Amino acid sequence: MSPRKVAIVDGGNVAYIEQSDKGQPKVSNITAVREALEERGYQPIIIVDASTRHQVDDPEQLEHLIDEQIVRQAPADTDADYFVLKIAEQMKAVVVSNDEYREFQQKYPWIEERRVPLMIVNGQVEFYREKVNLP
Repeated sequence: MSPRKVAIVDGGNVAYIEQSDKGQPKVSNITAVREALEERGYQPIIIVDASTRHQVDDPEQLEHLIDEQIVRQAPADTDADYFVLKIAEQMKAVVVSNDEYREFQQKYPWIEERRVPLMIVNGQVEFYREKVNLP
């Protein structure tokens, strides 16, 4: 069996794609993207800002995902985008996010080729497939 491809997930960005009735980012978006990537043979590495726990609709669930190391939390007072892109570069991975990372494109010119935009509608994840080889 060949090693699974890695996908770095911008968890904060993904959480905001479909918001709760109260306008909060949803932890369920993160788990839905994780499951959708795993179904497609990817090993997702999900990264969130330290502040995300104070914004989401279900902070306890996010805490559990962090405790289980399903979600990785960037250190306080740092930008998770840096870690998303740095790890993606090191692992030659795709980046799952709707963020275009404009301020990082000179340093990481591969962003446009490897960034995978997505939508979540009623909990259903749809990746923009033309960007990468997502079956």
